[in-house]
Amino acid sequence: MSNVRLIARLDIKAPNLIKGINLEGVRVVGDPREFAQRYYEEGIDELLYVDAVATLYERNGLAELVRYTAEHVFIPLTVGGGIRTLADVDGMLRSGADKVAINTAAVRRPELISEVSRRFGSQCMVLSIEAKRLRGGGWEAYTDNGREKTGQDVVEWAVKATELGVGEILLTSVDCEGMCRGFDVELTRAVSEAVTVPVIASGGMGHVRHFDDVVRQGKADAVAMAHVLHFRKLSLEEIRKHATAEGIPVRRVR
Repeated sequence: MSNVRLIARLDIKAPNLIKGINLEGVRVVGDPREFAQRYYEEGIDELLYVDAVATLYERNGLAELVRYTAEHVFIPLTVGGGIRTLADVDGMLRSGADKVAINTAAVRRPELISEVSRRFGSQCMVLSIEAKRLRGGGWEAYTDNGREKTGQDVVEWAVKATELGVGEILLTSVDCEGMCRGFDVELTRAVSEAVTVPVIASGGMGHVRHFDDVVRQGKADAVAMAHVLHFRKLSLEEIRKHATAEGIPVRRVR
């Protein structure tokens, strides 16, 4: 089993780092540059920036923040929100991002996935899926921070996108996001078992046992965390020590 990656998720409403519940009801947390630096120094494996107002302005406004971060933080950086064209991708990569996460534009025009993968490599193309559980079973993919229905079954969409060239999937449970009650393990497992690319579980981390559950039962390849890190409910050192004690491989940090 490869090392499970620990990812700090930072949702941005310029110029602030924010945190919400179910992707809504946001509160300001602080300066994203300071938090990114702190997580880097504490040994996070990757950073994920998400522009929370990109849909409103129909563009990603994080280029300056990405440039600053790339100059001071030397770990992989993924940027999502409002990325709609190859030019948008190129701009983010030139600013210092290693990967881009795309949701709305990929739903509207799936061919964009193949275009990004061919031009920049599949390792750069992350599909962002915002999933909501359906009463009758299964999950529907949403856009616009979990507000807009797509009519797409999450698992079917993940499989199709992988066939088109996606290199990784950022899977956010809108129902669990910000609740700190655990991940939607069933959702994560369903997607992880259906695709051949790494799956990042996002939404629900509140206790170290939640990490165990989504990795062991959900088969996640990486875990994205926000609330527990932003508000110091858990430290990265605690999470790593716990994972090692439980036999879950994570990167060693000196």
